[in-house]
Amino acid sequence: MGTTIDRRAFIGGAAALGFAGEAHAQIRPPRIFAPAPPWPPREHFMLWPGLAPGTPPGIPRSNVPVPLPLGAAQRWEKGIRYPYVGVFRPVRPDGRAVLVMPGGGYVFVSLINEGVNVARALNPRGITVFVLAYRLPGEGWLNRTDVPLQDAQRAMRLIRARATEFRIDPAKLGICGFSAGGHLGGTLTVGHEDPVYRPIDAADRLSARPAFSGLIYPVTQFASAGPSSVSGPNLLGPAPPPGGAARFDILARVSAALPPLFLCHAMDDRTVPVSQSIALMEAARRHRVPVEAHFLERGGHGFGALNLPAANPGAKWLDWFAAWTATHVR
Repeated sequence: MGTTIDRRAFIGGAAALGFAGEAHAQIRPPRIFAPAPPWPPREHFMLWPGLAPGTPPGIPRSNVPVPLPLGAAQRWEKGIRYPYVGVFRPVRPDGRAVLVMPGGGYVFVSLINEGVNVARALNPRGITVFVLAYRLPGEGWLNRTDVPLQDAQRAMRLIRARATEFRIDPAKLGICGFSAGGHLGGTLTVGHEDPVYRPIDAADRLSARPAFSGLIYPVTQFASAGPSSVSGPNLLGPAPPPGGAARFDILARVSAALPPLFLCHAMDDRTVPVSQSIALMEAARRHRVPVEAHFLERGGHGFGALNLPAANPGAKWLDWFAAWTATHVR
């Protein structure tokens, strides 16, 4: 279902392929509790009852995720043929829930730094966390640009369909996305009703709209993201159709219908410029969408949930995010 990536081998290959900037930004090992849990966690669920939409011929059916080794400080996964969601429950759930979309430039998924560690930070605050292991566009799918959004929409609908089982309030389900996962989260925020797959069961009658959207150092517009960000080329491919990028331009699709937004971005980010978040903040304000934004003096790219030193005020960003969500889901 997936393959794990040796970090050093990946960085060398990334440089050769011209996206060393994004890969390099991710190599800083995150602060984690030891030992790290296995991935996927004991509780998880598959997104699709059969093969995912756009699966090319010759892929066998499977409903078993591939576990990743115990104790790894960083875990990047690619080759995800059977997307799934890891479930992290708090001891005392308060009804809030967050679907987390890790980053990785649409070329891998950073499951620990921008996934498991988010759950570790939010679970003690009563928030149930779901970590999405989504498909990557450049891995042979028949409809490469749609597959990440298909998985994100389906995950939101399945979580809402099973809200009682998960002990959450479906009206208090939001998202948190990082980097390319922030672009995916932004695309879901503006395109939660985009018809990217045919409904397959009762869950698909439910809304995929987030109650709130946390976007952390996100790509919000490919045209202005700069050469260090590779999310656009990796999503769209080498020969996108004319106008094919338009529906992935989050800035152009901002409207008054958006849910409240939370943004966090470091001003010294050399991979995704802080102007991406500033432009989204300004667009939200023009449409009177509630927005909270934190722009850190230092932090770089890929700081994830627990990777900033305690002396950096931004180390508290998940405290800010958790407190902010409580003000929008009463």
